[in-house]
Amino acid sequence: QVQLVESGGGLVQAGGSLRLSCAASGGTFSNYAMGWFRQAPGKEREFVARIVGTGSRSFYADSVKGRFTISRDNAKDTVYLQMNSLTPGDTAVYYCAADAIGGTLYEYWGQGTQVTVSS
Repeated sequence: QVQLVESGGGLVQAGGSLRLSCAASGGTFSNYAMGWFRQAPGKEREFVARIVGTGSRSFYADSVKGRFTISRDNAKDTVYLQMNSLTPGDTAVYYCAADAIGGTLYEYWGQGTQVTVSS
C-alpha cells in the first residue's frame, strides 16, 4: 500500500510559479509511475502529467505543455510538478497518483493540494 502526500499549493498571481511536491511511502518508489491530476470547481478531474518510474519519459496534457514540468527524485521518494506562467484557468485542487508496473492504472491517490491563481 502506497501513501501519497501532496504539498506546495497556495495562492499565486497570474504569471507566477509554484512547485508542487508529492511524497510517497510504503513501497519501492522507482517501481511506480507517477501522475498529476487536477480538478477545478464544477469540473471533472483531468490529467496533467505523468512520469515513468525511471524518470526517463514524461507526458503532458496539451493545456500545460511548455509551462509545467514533472520530475522525480527516487532517492527522496518524491515527485514534483513545476508550474510556470500560471493562469487563473490553472486554479484547481491538484492530486498526485501512482501505479505499479503491471498494476491498476493510478491505483493510489493523495489527498490533494489547492492551487489558486489570481488575475
